[in-house]
Amino acid sequence: MAMYEVYSHPALVRYRTSICSKATAFLLIVLALTYIPPLLVAFRSQGFWLKQSTYEEQPNVRFQYQVLLLAVSSPSGSFVAWSTFQGFNSLVGDRLRIPRVLAREEDRNKDGKMDELHFKLELPVQATEEVYGVQLILTFSYQLYSMSTFVMQSMAFIQYSSPIPGAQLYINGDLKLQQRQSFNHQGLDTRYNVSVINGTSPFASAYDLTQIMASYQERNVTTVLNDPSPIWLVGRAGTDPFVINAVIRYPVESILYQPGFWEMIKYAWIQYISVLLIFIWVFERVKIFVFQNQVLTTVPTPLASSCKPHQC
Repeated sequence: MAMYEVYSHPALVRYRTSICSKATAFLLIVLALTYIPPLLVAFRSQGFWLKQSTYEEQPNVRFQYQVLLLAVSSPSGSFVAWSTFQGFNSLVGDRLRIPRVLAREEDRNKDGKMDELHFKLELPVQATEEVYGVQLILTFSYQLYSMSTFVMQSMAFIQYSSPIPGAQLYINGDLKLQQRQSFNHQGLDTRYNVSVINGTSPFASAYDLTQIMASYQERNVTTVLNDPSPIWLVGRAGTDPFVINAVIRYPVESILYQPGFWEMIKYAWIQYISVLLIFIWVFERVKIFVFQNQVLTTVPTPLASSCKPHQC
C-alpha cells in the first residue's frame, strides 16, 4: 500500500548549558557579531545619517512696488534714472525721469498664492536721448511655511545693454531661490527680512548698485531672475517712451533643509535593518551547525520530551 504524508511540523530542540561554558561564550560572541558589524557597515558606507534633504513648496511671493532704474542714454555713459525712493530721486537731479508703471500679479491656479508678475514701465526720454542699456531692481517679499517659517525681502536684478539704441526690453524669467545654507526643519527665520535698498538714507552710497549687490550677495539665501531671455527691440520714434516689459514667474521650489532627529533615525534604521537581516541569516546557520553537530558540548532537550525538569 502506498504511503503519503498526512501532516508535518518542525521539532523544536533546546540546547542547555551552564552560564560559565564555551557554548555561552560562543553565543555572546555570535550576538555581538550579528548586531554590531551591520551598524559599522551601514555607517561606513556613507549617508547613514541624513544630514540634508529636500522638499517642494510654492513660495508666497509678493511684489513690494519698490523699483530702482538706471538707463544709459548715450554712448558716452550719460544716464537717466528713477526710483520709488525719494532720497534717490533727489540725488539724480535733472536726470530724473518719471515713468508710467503698471504692475499686476496673477494667481493662475487659485491656490491663494501668486504665480507671476506682469510689470511694465514706460520711461519718457527726450528726443535727443536714446537708451543703450538698463539696470533695474525690483523687490519682493518671499515667504516659506511648509517646514520652518522663512521670511525675507529679496530682489530681481535685470540688466541689459546694446550698441544699438532700443525701443523696448522684454524679459520673461523665473524668480528662483538660491541657497548656500539649508533651512532648519522647524522654527522661525527672519534674519533676511530687511530691505534690500535702504530707501530712507539721504546718501548716494545707499543707492550704489555695486554696494547693493555686494550686500545682497553676502546673504546665504537670495533670489535671482533665472533665464530671463531678454529681447531688445529697436526702432523707437522720437516722442515715444522706452518700454520695459517683464513677466516674472514664481515657480515651485526644491527647498534644502536639515532633517530633524526622528527623520534621521528613521532613515538610519532602514539602512541598519537591511544589512542586519543578512547577518542574522548567516549567523543563524552558524548556530544551527554548531549546536546540532555538538561542536560545543550542550544538553539537547526536545520540546515534546516527557522528562522531568530535574532529569533534563
